[in-house]
Formats: sequence, C-alpha cells, structure tokens
Amino acid sequence: MHCPFCGANDTKVIDSRLVAEGEQVRRRRECLACGERFTTFETAELVLPRLIKQDGSRQPFDEDKLRAGMQRALEKRPVSVERLEAALAHIKHKLRATGEREVKSLVVGELVMGELQKLDEVAYIRFASVYRRFQDLNEFREEIDRLAREPIKE
Repeated sequence: MHCPFCGANDTKVIDSRLVAEGEQVRRRRECLACGERFTTFETAELVLPRLIKQDGSRQPFDEDKLRAGMQRALEKRPVSVERLEAALAHIKHKLRATGEREVKSLVVGELVMGELQKLDEVAYIRFASVYRRFQDLNEFREEIDRLAREPIKE
C-alpha cells in the first residue's frame, strides 16, 4: 500500500478490525519512510459475470435492469420489497457461484423465472409470457397447467 503522504510503498499494518458487520476490514497503517499513519478499508470484490445476449453481443450484468424487469412482473402483486431483494440476492449468488466470467442471458432469464415462480405465480406467468414470447392463449394455458402439475422448485 502506497503512503498517501509521501508516496513510499512500504507501510506496515498496526491494527486490523472487522467493521460493517464483518463485510469490511479496517486497517491502521504506518508509513515506514515518513512515519505518518492512515486508515484503509478492505472489502471483497465480488464480480458478476458478463452476459452473452442471444445476438452474441456481450454486456455487463446490470442489477438495476434485472430489478426493473422483476418489478414490472410483480406490479400490483402482494410481494414485499424485502422478498424481491432477497430473490435478487439469490440470483446474484447463483451467478457468482458459477465461477464463469460470462454466462448466457438465457441462464439469467431462467433464474428470474424460478425466483418469480416462488414469489408469485401471476408475476411468473407475466414474465414468462414476455420472456418466452407466448403467441396465443393456448401457450398461456399450457404454462398454467404445467404450474398446477409441478411443485415449486426451491
């Protein structure tokens, strides 16, 4: 770590403590060249994979876009913000757990549908109808019948 006062790159850690409910490490450091002390904060950088769209283009994961799509499906449904945020966290956790640098956008779509199915079946059908491009009532009916037959996956 470079000293912010003199620019030397030799500093020593004097004290380390967990802060932010264990999400961060606060370190007190001392520059070995000039003797000045300063504080640094260390957090884990958890990178989400880039998305490979159906047309082959690549783009960074956009949590706001994901949230907006799920909120649209959940509009006027009795689902709390806390449950939505928990579903978003679950999707992000699964994406990180793949260990991949890139994933197909279809993977994210399937994860969203799984979470929406657990949150609210009407929201699930709304999302699925757009995501899978339902063309007529028969496709809606088939999906609703499938929902009635299959238990919700955890």
